[in-house]
Amino acid sequence: MAKTKEILAERSKSVLTLTLNRPQVLNAVNGPLTEQLFDELAAVENDARIRCVVIRGGGGHFMAGGDLKLFHGELDRDADERRRFFEKFVYQVHPLIQAITRLPKPVIASVEGAAGGFGLSLMLACDLVIAADTSFYTMAYCAVGTSPDGSSTYFLPRTVGLKKAMQLALLCERFDAQTAKDLGMVNWVVPENALASETAKLARRLASGPTRAYGNTKKLLNASLHSTFDDQLQAEAENFANCAGSSDFVEGITAFVEKRKAKFKGK
Repeated sequence: MAKTKEILAERSKSVLTLTLNRPQVLNAVNGPLTEQLFDELAAVENDARIRCVVIRGGGGHFMAGGDLKLFHGELDRDADERRRFFEKFVYQVHPLIQAITRLPKPVIASVEGAAGGFGLSLMLACDLVIAADTSFYTMAYCAVGTSPDGSSTYFLPRTVGLKKAMQLALLCERFDAQTAKDLGMVNWVVPENALASETAKLARRLASGPTRAYGNTKKLLNASLHSTFDDQLQAEAENFANCAGSSDFVEGITAFVEKRKAKFKGK
């Protein structure tokens, strides 16, 4: 039997768009979706042809969170067995989140409709977020009697501050795209009918940039959340030197001196 495609992959020049493909359940996360999204990201980690990745949801929604019908099917297990099952389930998403943060090229979340629960966690793990003005958000976890997963308790307080993170996580209130932007969770809010074109424009811009510099910058900024000051200075020196050995660095400096726009090749 053919494997169901939970992720649709489409390449346009140097941009890879990965579409979550469970629209019948608002792209709710399950094991196959997690596994296939990880596989797609792992495959392009060292693929120089891909210089930017877009993650979006199919069917008008980004991701509503966990597949609660799937969860309901596990409720007949006794408490200890249920705990072990769901602990394993949550551990399965960790490599995916790590792959996004580790990927040495920009990852854009393009969000429309619902981004709730793990969908919000997935969005927060991406480097940049562009959202439709009709999109909406909720942490959702406490509403079904559980605590957050998928890295949201790491990224959320670092993005919005501890007190606001407590409010969003404990009350599980729904909020709109403008609120998400005001909180720093979303970079750009655009009209719903312009989301696809604006996402493509942003992705093309990043895909034509200095890919190694982007990757090193991403690594430095993520490391700054837990590095010491001295360690961060050391890492900056090492990564700057790494970039200086690239063809894009030569092109960038030459273009500046020649007073023209740089033409980066991602090398």
